[in-house]
Amino acid sequence: MSAASDEVTPRRLAKQIAIASASCGVFGREGYARASVDALAAAAGVSTRTLYNHFPGGKAELFRTVVTWTSGQVREAQIAKLTKLLDPARPPRPEDLERDLVALARAFVALMDEHPDHFALVRHIHAEADHVPAEVLQAWRDAGPGPVGRALAESMALLAAAGLLDLHDDPALAGAHFMALTSHSIVQLTHYGVLPLPAAEAERQITGGVAAFLRAYRAA
Repeated sequence: MSAASDEVTPRRLAKQIAIASASCGVFGREGYARASVDALAAAAGVSTRTLYNHFPGGKAELFRTVVTWTSGQVREAQIAKLTKLLDPARPPRPEDLERDLVALARAFVALMDEHPDHFALVRHIHAEADHVPAEVLQAWRDAGPGPVGRALAESMALLAAAGLLDLHDDPALAGAHFMALTSHSIVQLTHYGVLPLPAAEAERQITGGVAAFLRAYRAA
């Protein structure tokens, strides 16, 4: 898990995973700036010396490890949902496009409940962007938002190739608009899942967001 060594024994890897798992909760509660190495070590049940032995870069390396690890989990879940609900081999019928996009938006929103620790970390990343090391921010983008954005752009391009959408030659922007109008809207309203919306309001946000997206991008 750590980049400290190219050769990691199973025992060392298990210890790194245990430290990272415990640290995830601390970072999710305290954020990057407020979480101390002492608190991170205590949560993992190890000494600070042991923590530095496994993560020589200290808090920055540990945070990068935790963020990229959880981002990878969420990335794989998002791409799996995207592939299932917008199967590139079977594009939806025109009359089913709105239904399938609503289902995709619901699935992405549900990830906040399925991966609460990750979204707590992301909330702190946005709140403390001026305190989080630049290389950590880039590692997070490379592990999660970047690949997911590219996968969504590819799906949008396939829908355009099927004659369902007019992307105005910018599938990446269309994908970003879809996310902004649906799941990102709910992420902001709920403060990354901290204050969930009533089910009816969440559904209104999703269906309204998809309708707005289609008004902009549905093919004539």
